[in-house]
Amino acid sequence: MSPRKKKRKKSSNGFIDLLNAFLTLMVLGILGAGLVLFMGTQRFYAEGSTSQDTVFTVERGVGLSTIAAKLEIAELVADRWTFQLGAMAQRKQSAIRAGEYRIVANASMADILKEITEGRAVTYSVTIPEGFTSWQAVQRINAAENLGGEITEIPAEGTLLANTYSFERDADRQTIIDQMSQTMEEKVAEIWAGRAPDLPIQNAEELVILASIVEKETGIASERPEVAAVFVNRLNKGMRLQSDPTIIYGITNGEGTLGRGLRRSEIEAQNPYNTYQIDGLPPGPISNPGLEALNAVAHPADIDALFFVADGTGGHAFAKTYAEHQSNVARWRLIERERAEAAEEEALAEAASARDALQAEQANSE
Repeated sequence: MSPRKKKRKKSSNGFIDLLNAFLTLMVLGILGAGLVLFMGTQRFYAEGSTSQDTVFTVERGVGLSTIAAKLEIAELVADRWTFQLGAMAQRKQSAIRAGEYRIVANASMADILKEITEGRAVTYSVTIPEGFTSWQAVQRINAAENLGGEITEIPAEGTLLANTYSFERDADRQTIIDQMSQTMEEKVAEIWAGRAPDLPIQNAEELVILASIVEKETGIASERPEVAAVFVNRLNKGMRLQSDPTIIYGITNGEGTLGRGLRRSEIEAQNPYNTYQIDGLPPGPISNPGLEALNAVAHPADIDALFFVADGTGGHAFAKTYAEHQSNVARWRLIERERAEAAEEEALAEAASARDALQAEQANSE
C-alpha cells in the first residue's frame, strides 16, 4: 500500500513544481515586459539631444519605418524602434502627413510624433503686388523657389487677385495660379453685387477694366476713390479717359515696363488701348487690380473732378475745370524742373569732389 501512496505524491509534487515554474516565468515575463515598457516610455518621452531647431521633411507616400530611420540618421530620435513602437502604440502610424516640419531643440520622440501628425508644416510665400500684369505674375511664380511644376500659359489679364499666397514645399505652381483666379472671381462677384447705383459700366468685366486703370494711375490707396471718380465722371460726360498707362500696355502687352516716358508719336498712334484715341474703356484690363482699386470703382468718391496730375508729394492734384488743371500741370512741371536742376547740381558736385580727390592724391604722390 505505502509504495503506491509515495508514487502518487511524487506525481503531484512534479505537477506543482511545473506549475510553479510556469507561473514564475510568467511573472518574470510580465515584469520584464513592464520594465521594457517603462524604459521605452521613459525613452519616448525623454528630452531629445538636439541643441537647435531643425527642419525635417516627410516625403509624400513614405511609411513609418522609413520616417523613423530618417529621424535616427538625423539624430532627432535616439533609436528608430522606440519611435516606431511609440507611434504604433498611439495608433498614429497612418496619421503622419507629408511636409516640412520645424522640430524644436530638445524635442522628445513624443513631441516629434505630435508635430508630424498634428502640427503645421513649414510654409513659404510668394507675393504678387497689386497692378502686376498676368505675365509679371507668372514670371514671379515660376521664379519662386520651393514650388513644383511650371506655368506655361499666361492667364487672361485681370483674372488674378494680387496678394501674398502661402504654400508648402513642392506645391504645384499651377495650383497657386488657380487659387488666385478663383479668389479673384469670387471677390469681383461680391464687389459687383454691392456696387453703387448708376455707374457707367455695364458688367463685372468692365469693373475690372476700369479698376486696372485706377490701379496703375496711383499707388496711394486713399486717393483711389478720387481717381476712380475722375474716370467715372469722364465716362458719364462722354469724355475720353486719356490714361497714359493704357497706352503703355498697348505697347508692352503687359510684358514688363516701358522704362521711359511716352513719345508724342505713341500718344497720337491708333491703338485699341490708347484711351487718348478711343472712346470709353479699352478692350480689356491692363493689370490685375487689387481689392482697393476694385472697391474704389464700385464706390467712387463723390467729387466733380475731371482731371488730375502729380503734385510732387507722390499723390495727385485734382481739378474740375481745364483751367484749374492747367495751373496744376504748370506747378508740377516747375517741380520737375527744380528736381532736374537739383539732380544736375548734385551730379556736378559729385564729379567735382571726385576730381578734387584725384588731384589731391596725385599731388601728394609727387
